[in-house]
Amino acid sequence: DMYAKCGSVVEARWVFDMIPKRNVVSWNSMIGGYVQHGNPKQALILFNQMQQECIMPNAVTFVSVIKACTTLIALEEGRHIHAWVIKNGFGLDVFVGSALVDMYA
Repeated sequence: DMYAKCGSVVEARWVFDMIPKRNVVSWNSMIGGYVQHGNPKQALILFNQMQQECIMPNAVTFVSVIKACTTLIALEEGRHIHAWVIKNGFGLDVFVGSALVDMYA
């Protein structure tokens, strides 16, 4: 997370790839780092990998990937993620809701 927050996304990814058992926090750090530093497409790719590894996303994950969709103007992908948000019980989270409002605005 420190590398990503400092703008060293390449180094953050190297550290992320070296983690043998990644959890939702490590995934969120990397996905959020990509979004914050102008690579929303890579954030969505990583989100898909997260799902393939059966890591359950949380509200922080959804905020980041919704922001990625907003940046990319990827409304169809955003709608799929919105459905996932509702299905997984994050529809009432204020931060997720705020990100959704931004996406649909």
